[in-house]
Amino acid sequence: MTLANKLTFLRVILTPVFFIIYFLPVWFRHGQAWTIPFLWLVFILSEITDLFDGLAARKLNQTSDFGKLFDPFADTLMQITCFLCFVIDGIFPAILFLIVIYRELGVLFVRNLMLRKGISLGARIGGKIKTVAYIIAGGAALLTVSIQRLEIHDFLFPHFKTGALVIFIISVVISIISFIDYLIVFLKAENTA
Repeated sequence: MTLANKLTFLRVILTPVFFIIYFLPVWFRHGQAWTIPFLWLVFILSEITDLFDGLAARKLNQTSDFGKLFDPFADTLMQITCFLCFVIDGIFPAILFLIVIYRELGVLFVRNLMLRKGISLGARIGGKIKTVAYIIAGGAALLTVSIQRLEIHDFLFPHFKTGALVIFIISVVISIISFIDYLIVFLKAENTA
C-alpha cells in the first residue's frame, strides 16, 4: 500500500469517527459543546489527508488505477456521512441530500461501466470542483452546528443555517453539472467503441 493510499485509508477510518462523535451526546444524553473541537479536528484532518494523498501520489509517482477510484470513494464516504449528520440535525433538507446520493451512485455506475471497457475513470475537474463545494458546504454546516451546540444560536443560528443551506444548494447544482460531465465522457467512450 502506497503512502497516498494510506492517507486515503485514514480518511475512510475517520468517516465513522465523525459520525460517532457527532451523535455521542444524543446517545448518552450528555452536553454537546465538548464535541465541537473533536468534530472540527476530524473534519479538517480528513480534508488535509484528501489534499496530501493526491500530492503524495503525484510527487512519489504512485498514481494507480486503484488510487484513482479509492480517493473519490473515500471523499464520498466522508461527505455523505457529514451531510447525513446535518440532515438529521435539520441543517440540510433531505431532498437535496437525496440528490447528492443519486449523483454519487450515478458516478459510481458510470465508473463501473467504464471499467468494463478497461478505462479507469478518475476524478475529473468538475468532480474536484464539486468536492471543494462539498467541503465548503460541510464547513458552513459544521460552523452552524457549532453555534447551535454552544447555545449561542438565538441570533446567529438562523443566519448561519440559511447561509449553509445556500452554499449546500450551490454545491448540489455543481454536483449535477459534474455528473453531466461524467455522462458525456461515458457517452463519448460508447460512441468510439
